[in-house]
Amino acid sequence: MPPPAVRIDRLSKAFTLGQRSHGYDNLTESLKRAVGKVAGLFRSGAATPKDPYWALQDVSFDVMPGEVVGVIGRNGAGKSTLLKILSRVTIPTEGRVELRGRMGSMLEVNAGFHPELTGRENVFLAGSILGMRRKEILAKFNQIVEFSEIGAHLDTPVKRYSSGQYVRLAFAVSAYLEPEVLIVDEVLAVGDATFQRRCIDRMADLARDGRTILFVTHNMQLIPRLCRRAAWLEKGKLVGIGPAAEMTTKYMERLLEETRVGDLRDKHHTGDGRATFVRAGVADGNGRPLSVFVSGEDLVVRVDVEAMADLPDVTLQVVLASLHGHRTISGWSREDGFDIAMTPGTHAFECRFRHVNIRPGHSFLVHLSMATSNGTLIDAVENAVVMDTISDDKSAHLSTSQDHGTVYCEHSWRRVS
Repeated sequence: MPPPAVRIDRLSKAFTLGQRSHGYDNLTESLKRAVGKVAGLFRSGAATPKDPYWALQDVSFDVMPGEVVGVIGRNGAGKSTLLKILSRVTIPTEGRVELRGRMGSMLEVNAGFHPELTGRENVFLAGSILGMRRKEILAKFNQIVEFSEIGAHLDTPVKRYSSGQYVRLAFAVSAYLEPEVLIVDEVLAVGDATFQRRCIDRMADLARDGRTILFVTHNMQLIPRLCRRAAWLEKGKLVGIGPAAEMTTKYMERLLEETRVGDLRDKHHTGDGRATFVRAGVADGNGRPLSVFVSGEDLVVRVDVEAMADLPDVTLQVVLASLHGHRTISGWSREDGFDIAMTPGTHAFECRFRHVNIRPGHSFLVHLSMATSNGTLIDAVENAVVMDTISDDKSAHLSTSQDHGTVYCEHSWRRVS
């Protein structure tokens, strides 16, 4: 049996909250940090370092050559931290990683290219970093340009690219410069549906050619289709790794079990914490609490928010998503022209969706987020509530098959010449 393409051995990563994490610094950054530490020794009353936050704890598993492994878990589970360590963006606190072969990675949207260089120059720069000769890069150059669809902007500095152009070029470079190991984060969600489909097809081609792929996605339908196995992370720990269909089923069952409770205090929260969601519930159009939702009726999502400070301009968002991670409907206070200001204390809000035609037999998750007017995240809770959808006499004719989508839209047919 060949050795693993990726070996993750007792990997742990700790962050000290309130301090920046250190990856691979240049000389200037290292000197600045050293001077700061020395200066701190002479300051009286220096603050005691806070307890570390363990983003990963004792994670171990192997990925064999030619294997596609999906990494699943909620926000804050440690997925992106794991991929950053594998991509050598940051270093582990404990444990080690072994990678065999040339590696390509695609993590954050704005990482990986030099902003002042053109798209053409960045392609050659990326190839050089991978250890490729100019002749090898030229052999793949036309495929990269064709896939990325940025031919007209090839000689434009990438700092002027849109996020979509940037992502298309970044993925094309990562996928066509023949990496033995490809690492992809959820960054593909930036692209449109057609681009995502092409990316999935390209990853499938790479897998058939024997390339090793690790990627993070919230699309649970994609994992069994593309992956042989899935690794499930929860609060920095490896819950399990096994057949993709089995792991995604267990993961979604856990989500359903945990999201039927309205109290959000023990949920995972992200944001700066100046206000937090403390409770969420779903009601019908008349305000009656629901245990199941009837397709086609009005849906009211009520949230209680506890503010710790004066917040003069806040936006709230409620998103309805399928169990497989597809966000289907959203209600954003800014789009509704609803201005929100909060003082310290508890505040209650309702978002009403009218005639929600989620197909019977489908469950949906409620995601919550709260931000300032300039986009700074105050608090977010994924999977705050789960709700099952049933039919009544008016919707009994609707198909429950996933092949027909999650949401039904009223439509009519006619014959035309």
